[in-house]
Amino acid sequence: MLTLRKSSERGHADHGWLTSFHSFSFADYYDPAHMGFGNLRVINEDWIAPGTGFGTHGHRDMEIVTYVLEGALEHKDSLGTGSVIRPGEVQIMSAGTGIQHSEFNHSPVEPVHLLQIWIVPDRRGLPPRYDQRTFDPAELAGKLRRVVSPDGDGGAIVIHQDASMHAARLAPADVVQHALAPGREAWLQVARGAVTANGARLGPGDGAAVTGERTITVRANEAAEILLFDLA
Repeated sequence: MLTLRKSSERGHADHGWLTSFHSFSFADYYDPAHMGFGNLRVINEDWIAPGTGFGTHGHRDMEIVTYVLEGALEHKDSLGTGSVIRPGEVQIMSAGTGIQHSEFNHSPVEPVHLLQIWIVPDRRGLPPRYDQRTFDPAELAGKLRRVVSPDGDGGAIVIHQDASMHAARLAPADVVQHALAPGREAWLQVARGAVTANGARLGPGDGAAVTGERTITVRANEAAEILLFDLA
């Protein structure tokens, strides 16, 4: 079964410099019916205006994944990391016992468009850490590429949870499939474009909780980019 979470139903915040849509409860947006899905706690779609961003602030005990769709995001943290994240790169920050960080639009003229994902770790009090990987566009073209996993298989970024994140960039009429082991669930997030998943149509910003299915089949109705989370 697919349970749709339409883009238009998400929480919304407009701070001028930041436009954000929340698939699940976050900050001032609270909906007890949408507190997360399994260990997937946050999916925020953000547009950050040129030359602006999030000043230094802290997090604890959360696995935070950043996936940039357009533009470039500048990152600094209390571990001494300084980096820029661009499309095709995936960043993870394990907040663990505590980390301070800032995120700014790296460009003075172009907005940055990104998805920020929070996943609850499998244990508290982990040492904070940072990692960032670049994935060749060919690895995502027309197929699901595992970019985050608990064991780092195939060059994926390691996450402290029994969860995997796959990404795909699809041309019109491309079809991808993902098999779910018994007892596992999935969340499909359409970053852009439009797809049909197990008979359900999803547009940009739409998500779907996948339960009780053994296979997820996604067909691109137009050029599209998707994220698929395989969850215990």
